[in-house]
Amino acid sequence: MNLPFHIAKRYLFSRKKQNVINVISMISVIGVTIGTMALVIVLSVFNGFDGLIRSLFGSFDPDLKILPATGKTFVPDSTFEQIRKMETVVFYSEVLEENALLKYGNKQRPAIVKGVDEEFTLMTGIDTMMVEGQFILNSGRYNFAVLGYGVALDLGVGLSFTDFIKFYVPKRDAKLGLNPMDAFSSEFLYPSGYFTIQQDFDSQYVLVPLQFARNLFDYKKEVSAIELAIQNPEEVEKVKDEIQKLLGDKFQVKNRFELHDVLFKMMQSEKMAIFFILAFILLIASFNVIGSLTMLILDKKKDIATLRSMGAEEKTIQKIFLLEGWLISIIGATSGVTLGLIICFVQIKYGLITLSGNGAFIMNSYPVEVHFTDIFIIFTTVVFIGYVASRYPVRYITKRFLQFN
Repeated sequence: MNLPFHIAKRYLFSRKKQNVINVISMISVIGVTIGTMALVIVLSVFNGFDGLIRSLFGSFDPDLKILPATGKTFVPDSTFEQIRKMETVVFYSEVLEENALLKYGNKQRPAIVKGVDEEFTLMTGIDTMMVEGQFILNSGRYNFAVLGYGVALDLGVGLSFTDFIKFYVPKRDAKLGLNPMDAFSSEFLYPSGYFTIQQDFDSQYVLVPLQFARNLFDYKKEVSAIELAIQNPEEVEKVKDEIQKLLGDKFQVKNRFELHDVLFKMMQSEKMAIFFILAFILLIASFNVIGSLTMLILDKKKDIATLRSMGAEEKTIQKIFLLEGWLISIIGATSGVTLGLIICFVQIKYGLITLSGNGAFIMNSYPVEVHFTDIFIIFTTVVFIGYVASRYPVRYITKRFLQFN
């Protein structure tokens, strides 16, 4: 029998009498439980938003994107044909991006015009993100434009209207003349639909056929990037390194994270900040454990003397109260993790807590994603905090009273 553990358990769970020590112990357990539960829920919600944003970006961004190290455009050579034929590359899409001025009726605004080929739709699945109309860029005889919802809203574009969108871009060899409009090239397209992914995309991008973009911007075979879809997502980094070695320093190969590294790093920083803030709150809540153990040691002074007279060593007596404090932390951590997981799984299944905004978001309830790595870190942190919080009263107060006996 583990004597210190047995005595510590008796002190914590004994119901022979209810006094202020029992109440403080229960408050300590509840405080640790609530703090742990908050950590589980908040970090899982952060994981949910992170996963949501990654999935949304996956509807527009490729697994890998090849960009020129200098300049805006390049002409793909035979090396890119080798990349196209790689077994790990499922889709290979050429794109051309440039800024243009859009005019629809009496309204106008700048936007990023992105020319894409047929494989872009298959690679990204953007056709599943349409909110109105259809994802049609070319019907055989006619070309069309697909707009981000924010761009369409600003221009007042309506699919039921017969008006077209006019695109204006400066000529690369333009010279100043009497008529300023002579310095601009212009083309027009009819809209076929709107997509919504994320505000950065919705408010900036207009998708057009690749050849239309080349005609508009006066290019022949140039592209601004090559976008790739990789067969196995787990091999993205490996394929990225292979392609980078193949292309050399003249090109940059970026994964989906690196394309939006500022956003994802900011989200990770926010998650870490929230974790440390809640962990600090847990540390403050653990002062209840210190108070509970201090009062328990004072209350059990006679028991300490009895155990001492029966031959118990100082380390054994200290271990009893250390285990008492640790039990409070472990019970609180286990209860908090359990309650947090229950609330998370209920939210995942039923979406009880909704987002305010009257349908302005692409989902109605808070996204939740449980990562068991986070659960392990939370549990370990709470138990460690409980251990640290138990050391002071056990080490100093018991030693003080043992000296008087």
